[in-house]
Amino acid sequence: MRIAFLIFDDLTVLDAIGPFEVLCRLPKAEVMMVGETRGIKRADPSSLGIAADYAISEVSSADILVVPGGRGQQQVQGRPPMLEWVRQIDATTQWTTSVCTGSLILGAAGLLKGRRATTHWGRLAKLGDFGAEPISERIVEDGKIITAAGVSAGIDMALHLARRVAGDTVAQAIQVGIEYDPQPPFDGCARRAPAPVLEMLAARYTVPARA
Repeated sequence: MRIAFLIFDDLTVLDAIGPFEVLCRLPKAEVMMVGETRGIKRADPSSLGIAADYAISEVSSADILVVPGGRGQQQVQGRPPMLEWVRQIDATTQWTTSVCTGSLILGAAGLLKGRRATTHWGRLAKLGDFGAEPISERIVEDGKIITAAGVSAGIDMALHLARRVAGDTVAQAIQVGIEYDPQPPFDGCARRAPAPVLEMLAARYTVPARA
């Protein structure tokens, strides 16, 4: 099973590495980190890099495509060769997925038109610019496309996909194997966050109305 991750500068690392830690454990998984060119892609922040072992010119098909997000998503949207590659790979996949603002890349590639989709809460409304129906849920599956909300939702998305691909037992074995049993100290939903927390985030995100 060929699993292609699109890697680019200024990506959010957990968007890619969270799903990687799950999907690389699928039976017969072959994971490919693919960039516009080969080489290290600097994350956001740039103190960490991820190696793209393949250039987009070297990968023409995959069973699963994973598109992460991050600040670099805007650069990818402005790179026609990368959007064309996303379309090309999507034509061959069993599943096409995104994490956080990676869904905006799928949207820019024309893959979300008429579909339900999600993304980070601060960018959710922008999905409508691509003809998608924005859905405020952690995971949204529409046909073969699965979109995940902000950053940490990529792990949940990957486990959901593992269940689809390999069944409940394999998916749960992966979850238990990586000991994914989150017990965070706070409620992470922006719509329920207290006002001081939202005030800290307002400079970077469009803060949603509180529930």
